[in-house]
Amino acid sequence: MGEGIFSGLKVLDVGSFIAAPAAATIMADFGAEVIKVEAPGDGDPYRGVKRGKRYPSSPVPHQWIVDNRNKKGITLDLKAEAGREILYRLVRDADVFVTNMPLGPRERLKIRYEDISPLNERLIYASLTAYGETGAEAGRTGFDSTAWWARTGLMDLVKPSPDSAPARSMPGMGDHPTAVAMFGAIATGLYRRERTGKGSMVSTSLMSNGLWSNAIMVQAELSGGVVEPRPAREDAENAFNNLYRTADGYWLHLVMMHQEHRWADFARVVGAAELADDPRYATVAARDENAKSLIDALDAVFLRKDRQSWRNLLTQNGFTFGEVASVGDIVLDQQMKDSGALRPMPDPRAGASYIVDSPIQVAGVEKETPTLAPEQGEHTVEVLRAAGYDDAEIDRFKRDGVIA
Repeated sequence: MGEGIFSGLKVLDVGSFIAAPAAATIMADFGAEVIKVEAPGDGDPYRGVKRGKRYPSSPVPHQWIVDNRNKKGITLDLKAEAGREILYRLVRDADVFVTNMPLGPRERLKIRYEDISPLNERLIYASLTAYGETGAEAGRTGFDSTAWWARTGLMDLVKPSPDSAPARSMPGMGDHPTAVAMFGAIATGLYRRERTGKGSMVSTSLMSNGLWSNAIMVQAELSGGVVEPRPAREDAENAFNNLYRTADGYWLHLVMMHQEHRWADFARVVGAAELADDPRYATVAARDENAKSLIDALDAVFLRKDRQSWRNLLTQNGFTFGEVASVGDIVLDQQMKDSGALRPMPDPRAGASYIVDSPIQVAGVEKETPTLAPEQGEHTVEVLRAAGYDDAEIDRFKRDGVIA
């Protein structure tokens, strides 16, 4: 480990799948010692998750590497009293305890905040739930697709048209931003500890993060407005906030509401100066009223050139747009690499020369070099020895199945 911002901090990752463990990964990126705790046997089910024939497969466990890199891995049977006692010993000199275990199992395993906090008054206990810590549904289980995406209106609102079926989310789409919120909660707890000397419980939920992502629309309803279904692309009310297909089959997302004063300039640049002289499009109000015909006209315009030509032309003239990228495009995207969104991965066993980085940077601070995620129980003996257990005790734990 280098001298990262969190160098010297010990984090216990007692979570599974993505949202809570990925928050611990961000801590590891900045130098914390993160110990991933898994049950003997299959361990974290995220290790071998398969979701059908079209779920992306690769020669390496790519999902495990990206969300659990730079951690140490131990196995502990928390159902056994001896396993809990080992965890409790680790808690006594830990700084952060991260879990997304459902509330019911936490109670049965005696790893709730009220069970853990008396062991270490400086500990930050970071709790992630699907639907929040209180209320009738607090103990309900959920994934980002159910609590972040479906419950909060996002799934319904992003349909291509009002008659379309709800849009399914991508794996981890809500988990990863929720992990950033969890990281923010942990950092806030650590800052408070610096000021008071006391630890605390911090928390977030998938549902609250999905609601935050959809805050503008939800607040409109809360404030007495009515949010209508999104119209189909060709029926949109603003031609300057729409999608257009290029000659080579790619899509561009034009977002120029703030540049409508440059309408005549835009029409000239895209080779359709005649549109600027058309009275149907002379003013903002006129363009809104005649949005459908303007969208049809711009559809024909954008089909004249390929994506790269439009990219060059619109960029050179300062118009705001985005390219609708495929995942395959991202692999070749130089800006992703230059900006640090994709980080070099030096270990060839990862099967890739780059890894998706956590989305937080601090000027002048170099993140930890990415390393492989741990094998199940890879560091159990090392961690237990550091906690003061001798070899005889460790052998007994092995015989009793407390560790593996």
